[in-house]
Amino acid sequence: MTPAVGMPANAEPVPRRLLLISNNLGVLPKPFFPATAGRDYELSPYLNELADFRNDFTVISGLSHPDVEGGHSTENCFLTGARGPTRSGFRNTISLDQFAAEKLGQVTRFPTLNLGVNIDKANRSLAWTRDGVLLPAQDSATELFRVMFVQGDSAAVARQLHRLEERGSILDTLLDDTRLFSSHLGSNDRRRLDQYLTSVREVEQRLQTAREWELRPKPETTQTPPVDITDKKLFFEKFDLMLSMAQLAFESDSTRIITLMVDAFATPSFKLHEGQNTTDGYHNLSHHGQAEAKVKQLEDADRHQMSLLHDLLRNLADRKEDGDRLLDRTMVLFGSNMGNANTHDNTNLPVLLAGGGFRHGQHLAFNHENNKPLCNLYVSLLQRLGVESDEFASSTGTITGLEPGHG
Repeated sequence: MTPAVGMPANAEPVPRRLLLISNNLGVLPKPFFPATAGRDYELSPYLNELADFRNDFTVISGLSHPDVEGGHSTENCFLTGARGPTRSGFRNTISLDQFAAEKLGQVTRFPTLNLGVNIDKANRSLAWTRDGVLLPAQDSATELFRVMFVQGDSAAVARQLHRLEERGSILDTLLDDTRLFSSHLGSNDRRRLDQYLTSVREVEQRLQTAREWELRPKPETTQTPPVDITDKKLFFEKFDLMLSMAQLAFESDSTRIITLMVDAFATPSFKLHEGQNTTDGYHNLSHHGQAEAKVKQLEDADRHQMSLLHDLLRNLADRKEDGDRLLDRTMVLFGSNMGNANTHDNTNLPVLLAGGGFRHGQHLAFNHENNKPLCNLYVSLLQRLGVESDEFASSTGTITGLEPGHG
């Protein structure tokens, strides 16, 4: 796997990457969180699935988004921390991935990739623009492979360049129109217009970058094109496929930032083991009411997800980039907007961070009654990614106890 072009001259010496994964129904909290804290903590039943990588991940308890309550309505706020999702007139804010991409600029063909598993693309996403607009997730591995690796012929490239030029001409017209009446505006309106023009210029710059990338050859791969899995019942197979696509995107340096929403809410009865489907849809199972049969199925599903995460960490650890493990250059965050789906609780969110060159091997336990802002962790991730920012959304600083290590 080799990128078609070298890194831009202004790219960081060590490329950092970020994979953000959220299951919008979370996991059962009791078997997920360790009973003890610190570096000598005992692995929980779920974390035993990741025992091989104990020193490569940190589990964190006592985190949530302040004033982000309302059960399932919080799923679109996991990476934004936007307050009051159930309030009238609520508007989402920019997500962590888009914020990072804005600050870092486009050093890869795709500033970010937004992926989904069984996702309701019209209503759910982890990625949101600065204006609070949903960015639809890509749930087709086949289409993702095509845009990453399949080079169009000269006519296809010309058509794409023409489309980019058309967008540019629309922006030119908008700028001409605004200049005609800007001199007649008051000071407040002029400030608002300046903000708008700044946004237009940023779009212009992105279009120019897109033109440059369109003229460059795409990376080459020996991987065979994937076949989409369309059956929602094959939940884990679809999850595994999208994790593989995320890894492929990192290996080819097609992007440095990926989001992946696992839409358990939209998942019907699904294959749990060979020849065995769940007795109900994922959402109904999550409201288990302590029913033994439902809890057992959820435990199996949660363990399977931990197993997929284990395989991802193993694959990233096995891949080398300039002598380093790809895992040490890739931060993998697994979490959820739901602390306990059975009771629609949005506090004490399950959060696990792996890789990225941090000093891991610990359970950071914060107050379960008075949670720390999850966005404090996001600021730490941003800084490790190379973003010079000391705040994001509801943050009050960085996450205490998470320190860079090697790499």
